Order: sequence, then C-alpha cells, then structure tokens
Amino acid sequence: MKARTMRRILNTWPPFLFAGIRVVVFDDYRYAKVRLKLTWYNRNYVRTHFGGSLFAMTDPFWMLMTLKSLGSDYIVWDQAGEIRFVAPGREDVYAEFRIDEATLEELRAGTANGEKYLRWFDTDIRTASGELVATVRKQLYVRRKKPRAP
Repeated sequence: MKARTMRRILNTWPPFLFAGIRVVVFDDYRYAKVRLKLTWYNRNYVRTHFGGSLFAMTDPFWMLMTLKSLGSDYIVWDQAGEIRFVAPGREDVYAEFRIDEATLEELRAGTANGEKYLRWFDTDIRTASGELVATVRKQLYVRRKKPRAP
C-alpha cells in the first residue's frame, strides 16, 4: 500500500478522526508529521490536551514505518510505551517521526541470527512554536520471520 493511501486511511480511522488527530505528511514510510488539534471534545477538565490523545497521536507510526521499511520478511510489534508530560498543551500540537537507513541496518543486524530485537524510539510532541509538551517512548519488538518449510 502506498504511503499516500495509508495517510488517507489513518485520517478517516475513527480513533484518529474523533480525537482530532490528523496525519499532515506521510512520506514513503520514512517520515510522518501528525497534528492534534485542541478542541472541546479532546481537552480535559483544566482545558489542556487529554493525555490519552497525546499518546494516541504517536501510537501506530513507529510500528508501521518500521514494518513497511523492513519488508515482509520481518515481524514488527509494539512492545511497550510510555509518556512523560512536560508542559500543558493549550494549543494544537505536532509530532514528527523519521526513520533512516542507519536505524534499519541496526534492526537488520540485530535480527540477523533469528533472535528478537527490542529498540526504543523517542518522539517529542511540540506546539507550532516549538514548546515541548510531552515525550513519548515506544519500544518495538522486531524479529526476522523463520523460513517456511517446503
């Protein structure tokens, strides 16, 4: 599936659509930029971004980007996740994801012997002016698929 098609699907996916999350850029499964718009339905009691929405805006991207970049010979799953809140989000916020060839080579090397490989990916959530609102860490489980028996 082309990244452009995946972007359209994600933008109409109910958990994103109804949380105010929009994929702004999804470039060849190597770069993504996501916006979380602050609205009446996704803010908390003190009128800041709901923490679950902040985490949700980062949820599928590292897994999708890694899986599509490595190819069908690999199993890629989210293993763990954590979020650290830094400042109240009182305006639209953005998260960017970038996976480079060096990271993909690290994953290939780590799984070359058939073992699982766990790797953490960090994502900052920032306002348009660059103020840090939260940091999300996602740990991926990566393993090379076993060859099929004849």
